[in-house]
Amino acid sequence: MPSLRHLLTLLPLTLAATLAQAEEWPAPIKQIEAKGAKIIGKFDAPSGLTGYAAQYQNRGMALYLTADGKSVIAGNLYDAQGNDLSSAPLEKLVYAPMAKEVWAKMENSSWIQDGDVKAPRIVYLFSDPNCPYCNMFWEQARPWVKAGKVQLRHIMVGIIREDSAAKSAALFAAKDPQKALEEHEAAGKGSKLQALAKIPADIEAKLDSNMKLMDELELSATPAIFYLDDKGGLQQQQGAPSPEKLVKILGPK
Repeated sequence: MPSLRHLLTLLPLTLAATLAQAEEWPAPIKQIEAKGAKIIGKFDAPSGLTGYAAQYQNRGMALYLTADGKSVIAGNLYDAQGNDLSSAPLEKLVYAPMAKEVWAKMENSSWIQDGDVKAPRIVYLFSDPNCPYCNMFWEQARPWVKAGKVQLRHIMVGIIREDSAAKSAALFAAKDPQKALEEHEAAGKGSKLQALAKIPADIEAKLDSNMKLMDELELSATPAIFYLDDKGGLQQQQGAPSPEKLVKILGPK
């Protein structure tokens, strides 16, 4: 399973790329750009070097232009204490904007509300109606959801069984999707959720869009859980979390 940082690099930095294209890069940086790197911006670096943040082969990359402007060094830079001087600039210029873009894409996807809409903590999860681990996480999260501390947003997909998509469609088509989802999850293996015989075009479009987002993030299993940590950084959890991880995702009880 790819790391979250790898996942974030799969989505384009549209605004940053536009700004970067408007700037004229030094010749050595242009050569790196010509090899397929996307130059995002520059940052201060020690020892007469000028740092550049780039995206290359779905990863962030630090470039350092020498003082004479004739050569470029690619890779992480460390100080005498072993501190990585490239990490913070890449986080700020590359990964943080990408994280915001991923969060916005999930916010604009088709999901079913689970919990109070005013709950301060939001957690997204890609969920399949036939996924036992999705159900396990739903059960784990009940104390936080019922206390009004957390709202889950289920981005419904269909990947586990042949009828998964039609069951997700049935939840979307319900008169009260939130109630239908709650009844389905609360029943566990005894759920009476019936797959739709024919998925309406508008709901099929929602499911297709959710699957496209899942593919963009290179996710292959559910639940895929996304949340913001205490510093506002985007984090991911694959599968039902351990009790220790659960507190990181949902916060203190």
